[in-house]
Amino acid sequence: MSTDDEIISLPASYESVNDYFMEQGWTDGLPIIPPTPDRVNAMIGSSNVGRYDVIGEIPPNWGSATVEKIAINAVMAGCRPEHFPVLMAAVKAITQPEFNLYAIQATTHPCGILMIINGPIIKSLNVNNSSGVFGPGFVSNAVIGRAMRLILFNVGGGYPGVGDMSSQGSPAKFSFCIGENEDLNPWNPIHVDMGFDLKDSTVTVAAAESPHNINDHTGRSAEEVLTIVAGAMKVTGANNAYTGGQTILLLGPEHAETIVSDGFTKSDVIHWLMKNALIPLNSYTHDTLMERFGAIPEGPVPMVRAESDLLIGVTGGPGKHSSWIPTFGGTTHSVTEKIDLG
Repeated sequence: MSTDDEIISLPASYESVNDYFMEQGWTDGLPIIPPTPDRVNAMIGSSNVGRYDVIGEIPPNWGSATVEKIAINAVMAGCRPEHFPVLMAAVKAITQPEFNLYAIQATTHPCGILMIINGPIIKSLNVNNSSGVFGPGFVSNAVIGRAMRLILFNVGGGYPGVGDMSSQGSPAKFSFCIGENEDLNPWNPIHVDMGFDLKDSTVTVAAAESPHNINDHTGRSAEEVLTIVAGAMKVTGANNAYTGGQTILLLGPEHAETIVSDGFTKSDVIHWLMKNALIPLNSYTHDTLMERFGAIPEGPVPMVRAESDLLIGVTGGPGKHSSWIPTFGGTTHSVTEKIDLG
């Protein structure tokens, strides 16, 4: 493995390399691809920036995420050179101030780094955006998401119980990368909502919990479906229930089609949920209300306090299921970056 000018020489066997890397604590517990100089150089060669250029600083150790270090971890995760531009954009995104990566890395909350890919690159990389989108079976989703976690480990020092203080963690901390199903999205896709062109390829990052399934097979109108959505969102234990901030609603294509057939825009969905995704005060204990709000609120607690507090997309395949994804809360916000394809 090369770290700047250092070369580590190991016996020429896959097992020896993996044993050494695991002993050093450089892996996520799964076998890695040895980051040999030729593999790392091929990864770097797919970018338009220099080997030692710094893309950002990764807390809590504030390690410099150079192009080379990103490439090393990308190789270890199983990325191919064509995946590298997505990872570079994602690293740039997580190091923006509004993302608040230091708090996300150090928190006891179980958030992972959700990456949502948009644009033509979904098809060129065969990023899964249909059935089983959050699960296994697709190389691009798996390795890009895994590379992000390795960077947070090896550049930022976010190891469990050391830099990453998450009490219970989450499977989303292994790999958390999906595509939006733009072909079955009746509205603008996420990156267009963020001001990018439809033909741009982008990655959106969010400090997110694992998806919370929303099962509704009976709703035949927008309000019927959204009533079940609102019920799924009214979670007293979510950070957003007291710190506010942006959460994510990823509708399945069938739910999205039902909602839009009643003429609902994304803004309509958000405003409906602002009025109806409300946690009744009797769901809390008195002490919890005082600790979280300093006083007893005058009315039920809204899960969506402002229009900017809900990011809506469409993903997945056939079936009447959607996902609501709570986040780290009010001290973080999603960031979208354009992927530089040269």
